[in-house]
Amino acid sequence: MKRAPIRPSPILVSIGKKTGEPAKQPHEYAKNGTAKLLTLFHPATSKVHVKGVTTCPNTVLHSWLQQELTQILAMLPPPPELSPEDTHAQWQRWQEGFQIAPRIGEDMPPLRLLLVLDNLSGHHTPSFVMWLCEQGIMPLYTALGGSWLNMSESIQRILKRRALDGEHPTTPQQIIDWLEETAEGWNADPTPFVWGGKRKRQRDRARDRRHALDGSGAYRSLPLRRQRTRAQQRPGA
Repeated sequence: MKRAPIRPSPILVSIGKKTGEPAKQPHEYAKNGTAKLLTLFHPATSKVHVKGVTTCPNTVLHSWLQQELTQILAMLPPPPELSPEDTHAQWQRWQEGFQIAPRIGEDMPPLRLLLVLDNLSGHHTPSFVMWLCEQGIMPLYTALGGSWLNMSESIQRILKRRALDGEHPTTPQQIIDWLEETAEGWNADPTPFVWGGKRKRQRDRARDRRHALDGSGAYRSLPLRRQRTRAQQRPGA
């Protein structure tokens, strides 16, 4: 993985200063622009697709997503042959409980991919949503205020720390180059993500309340009553 060397800040030693008055170093911050990181993330394999940009209008966002998703679909196995009724039921099953979901037509293609998106307005553009459905991609949107559901933000924080911590980039292009190089290094040895939300913690607590039975892997929700031994049942025991 290409990484720029860490440049530690110099330590200033001041002589003749009063106690409690730290040395001061002049610092000027020049904002030469911003950098954005478009991200597609597959949690099961932890592979990440990124592209650094300085602006992100719909023309840039949609064209990049369409290009990356087309390549991902090309690597997937062909979909199974299903009847129109079974295909419609497959799409409908993934929309149960969602308030925001694309309308399902009667001639939908086989469902091949689930795409989880946040509620950015560009993700709801009708032409873009129609293109997704035509490719067999189901867009699913996270709830408002539910950014913790979006794992792509987690991988973005990891890449940002690895690429920029301790560094002092001076241009947006430098930031973009470092982030993209760090993503290449991550994909060389990725770490799969496992969901660990509130429901998992509830399941873990429920599992901790189980009472295991002798080595079989079975369990009881209530503890077994301990039987008194014959010696304990004798009078005077």
